Amino acid sequence: MINKKDINIISPPWGELEGALVPAIIQDATTKNVLMLGYMNEEAYQKTIETKQVTFFSRSKQRLWTKGEESGNFLNLVDIKNDCDNDTLLIQVNPVGPTCHKGTDTCWKTENTSTYGFFSTLEDVITERVSNKNTKKSYVASLFDKGINKVAQKVGEEAVETVIEAMDNNDDLFLYESADLLFHYLMLLQAKGFTLKDIEKELKGRHK
Repeated sequence: MINKKDINIISPPWGELEGALVPAIIQDATTKNVLMLGYMNEEAYQKTIETKQVTFFSRSKQRLWTKGEESGNFLNLVDIKNDCDNDTLLIQVNPVGPTCHKGTDTCWKTENTSTYGFFSTLEDVITERVSNKNTKKSYVASLFDKGINKVAQKVGEEAVETVIEAMDNNDDLFLYESADLLFHYLMLLQAKGFTLKDIEKELKGRHK
């Protein structure tokens, strides 16, 4: 259970917007994905703070509505931030179950899973190069064709080169070798049947 003192409580925006409805963007605190958009009045805001479960003002029902009050798919409050114009809330939550009333993780029919920016793109590129026959001449495909031992050996070589550059003063070379190491490590993960999500799961388990 999150204590009120653990939440970043911002000054509510209703000083100049008395009686107004304020947009509330709901974001997963872990994955950072946007889950939905709702509206709050001051009463909904205060109830959210008190109960630690996100409550909106429903424009269709014309009353306060706690997300999950019927489905059980609550939005447990983690943090609240106000925007630069003091008229929009960003609310970070730990969702219980799917957020959308249609049963999807988000109201945009997207999965609420962790992504790793360009690293996820690299993972997709590696998968495509290995599986697509038209790219068998690619470096990735050719290395995979030589077997997992060769992929692992390449990771070891890049690790050694990264360590050597770390002990030197050329930051550009250090970053270059670090990029090579990370790219080949992503290849080794896939060769072993794993992804960055598996590494994240392992690290989260250790953190707990």
